[in-house]
Amino acid sequence: MYSNEDFLIELLQEGGYVDEAAIEDVRHKGGQDSLLEGLLKLNKVTEEDVAKTMATNSGMDFLDIGKVDIDRSAVEAVEGTTALRYKIVPVVNTGTQLVVAIADPLDFDTLDSVRHVLPIEPEFVCAPRSQITQCLLEFYSADMTDEQRGQLNTDSIAVMGGEESEGGDAPIIKLVHQILQEAYQNRASDIHIEPLEKELRIRYRIDGALHKVQSHPTSLLSAVISRIKIMTGSMSIAEKRVPQDGRIQAKMGDSDLDLRVSTVPTTFGESVVMRILDKSSLSLGLPQLGFFSDDQETFDQMIRLPDGILLVTGPTGSGKTTTLYACLNSINKPDRKIITVEDPVEYLLSGINQVQVKEDIGMTFAAALRSILRQAPNIIMIGEIRDLETASIAINASLTGHLVFSTLHTNDAPSAVARLADIGVKKFLVASAVRAIMAQRLVRKICPECAKEGELTLKEMRALNLSEDQMSDADIKEGVGCRTCRMTGFKGRMGIFEIFKISEEVSHLINGDESTPQLRKRARELGMRTLREDGVRKVLSGLTTASEVVRVTMSDSD
Repeated sequence: MYSNEDFLIELLQEGGYVDEAAIEDVRHKGGQDSLLEGLLKLNKVTEEDVAKTMATNSGMDFLDIGKVDIDRSAVEAVEGTTALRYKIVPVVNTGTQLVVAIADPLDFDTLDSVRHVLPIEPEFVCAPRSQITQCLLEFYSADMTDEQRGQLNTDSIAVMGGEESEGGDAPIIKLVHQILQEAYQNRASDIHIEPLEKELRIRYRIDGALHKVQSHPTSLLSAVISRIKIMTGSMSIAEKRVPQDGRIQAKMGDSDLDLRVSTVPTTFGESVVMRILDKSSLSLGLPQLGFFSDDQETFDQMIRLPDGILLVTGPTGSGKTTTLYACLNSINKPDRKIITVEDPVEYLLSGINQVQVKEDIGMTFAAALRSILRQAPNIIMIGEIRDLETASIAINASLTGHLVFSTLHTNDAPSAVARLADIGVKKFLVASAVRAIMAQRLVRKICPECAKEGELTLKEMRALNLSEDQMSDADIKEGVGCRTCRMTGFKGRMGIFEIFKISEEVSHLINGDESTPQLRKRARELGMRTLREDGVRKVLSGLTTASEVVRVTMSDSD
């Protein structure tokens, strides 16, 4: 805890942060390691109150770390072992002075030691202890031992308050809430809670990449898993031998979240993945997906056709469902009946009839489609075409005047023709029914807060097939890393697209049984921009990096 706690409590009383009644209440309840710890746990005082009181008494400035961007050069100026040993966070590096945040300015031995070990003269400021702990976990996790990481996370649990803290489960309730809140604040799409041999690892998937953010003692596993299962209201806390699925509805700030929960038994206990579905993303329009104006105009024309099939292709996690939802939002009008068949229904869309596939009771994609066609819809969205029966019903629906949206798993747009043929669809039906196929990938966007002018290496220029002429008007950017983007240089993702329109000439080629390479070659001659070419446009516009585009696309010569 803090040094000289009795003196600190006196200061808190003098400052009006706590009164004698609150102190007596904590003494009466007991069960705490110290009186100050009890005051914090029972919310009689806050960490901010403590930090402000100590800052005033010590002649230091108070700093709310959450409201400032930590200087990357400051973090690099202090070795991880030093920061962890003395529990200090470097905030600003002026070159001649280092602003350092500490939680306990009354610990004079630590202050003297820090002055001797730092390479630059420190100026101390006082910050809440939990903020110090979180920054250490965020910036120096790679330098931590499992014991240090576990102790820091245990410290963060220890200060979680609330009147219900008298109960043994209260810290776990607070911990789970903290995990959900932190994941939401960091724009995570998934939360991974994984039991390992010596630790309980917490990771968030942010902008498509996994980041280790917390580590806890394995002794917390059972309680954390049980709390999550209880929150779903449908998962059994007694059953740990088989996988289970559930759903949690939560509110974070002004946002309503759906969390799809999946557990699976592993060697060291149950592993949990929670997928975060933010309903605010339902308001996404086509521009927010990453379309440039020309592709947006083309795509907008396609989704307003009276009939036919529009396919969106790409691997799992490439944003296909989000694109289809954006399409439906764009064309959802009172004079149109729209029905979707999904597995699972990820978001509830206002004004749209959504059908959940339940294969265990015979409610397959095909069975659902046969029924909904009798509902006289204008527009149908099929979560995925998986087999010949589903594909045949979709094609028949499109040929009888319905507009059908669906997805396929293929690497590029022209390959979707061969994929449909592989599952048994006659090519003349593909040529007649399909109006357009769009392949897509997701790339990370450069963080606007720390973006600076950049340049491409010769290797990157060769990989993207760029000439010196193309580089003359380029606006190359790179993210140097900041607190906003967790020092990654990226914030958010956007799509890159390959739009393959099935024109009359392309229909003849499909009927003529042309190979996929020949279809792709002719499509490019007719103006189709490949995934990599669209990615290059976004690199030259300063929206993403060359490495991102190379990572998610094949070379056009492949």
